[in-house]
Amino acid sequence: MDLPPTALPPTALPRNSFKAALAEFRQQIGIWCSIPGSGHAEALAGCGFDWMLIDTEHTAVDHTTVQAMLQGAAPYPTHAAVRPGWNDPVEIKRLLDIGAQTILVPYVQTAEEAARAVAAVRYPPMGIRGVAGITRASRYGLVADYATRAHEETCLLVQIETAAALDRIEEIAAVEGVDGIFIGPADLAATMGHPGNPGHPEVRAAVLDAVRRIRAAGRPAGILSLDPGFLHEAVAAGTVFTAVDVDSAILLRGARELARAWKGGA
Repeated sequence: MDLPPTALPPTALPRNSFKAALAEFRQQIGIWCSIPGSGHAEALAGCGFDWMLIDTEHTAVDHTTVQAMLQGAAPYPTHAAVRPGWNDPVEIKRLLDIGAQTILVPYVQTAEEAARAVAAVRYPPMGIRGVAGITRASRYGLVADYATRAHEETCLLVQIETAAALDRIEEIAAVEGVDGIFIGPADLAATMGHPGNPGHPEVRAAVLDAVRRIRAAGRPAGILSLDPGFLHEAVAAGTVFTAVDVDSAILLRGARELARAWKGGA
């Protein structure tokens, strides 16, 4: 039986429970984290989600803040993944070094781009990740075999978010080292001619078809949506890592509702 992370000796390679769950196609319910801050990440990590995504693509979250957020979330069973701003090996390398074990690479459109993402998360001779011995990822050098085993617990998710990429799902899914494929409805909607409208029937149909094809290709499929009805459809179609809301959206919905209630009452 696997020991919980807190019971592992300091020289053991930290286990990625999220990667293990995806490999077994066990449903993982998550939340998007767009608000910077270690305390905020700590609070979200204690809410009971299986995973949370710390987003650096569309937020003001920098790498120093990511490390603090990973540290804040670490004591909790919620797994913290990170999305870099781009399929950039330098940025990905830095996120891995500060302790991210799951990376969601945005805007992957071809098998070649997926292969470049795989190379970015692996050390030579399997990849191009630069080697540093004293990092948070290696418990500051205490994990003696980190350079040879890090890939075992590194989870790479690639994000498909264009109409052109949908045509290449099977090619992207066939790339060794891709642990899951995430569908981005917002950008997909824009490339399909429906910017700002990810709920358009054509977009919804394309997303659900993509989920089914990803599963048929033998990979876990993921999604983010703020539409509960569509989320249920996506789960039924086969999503395995399913993000069900965004922290800033939850905050704003609650604040706006409170303001309307009190101002209306006044």
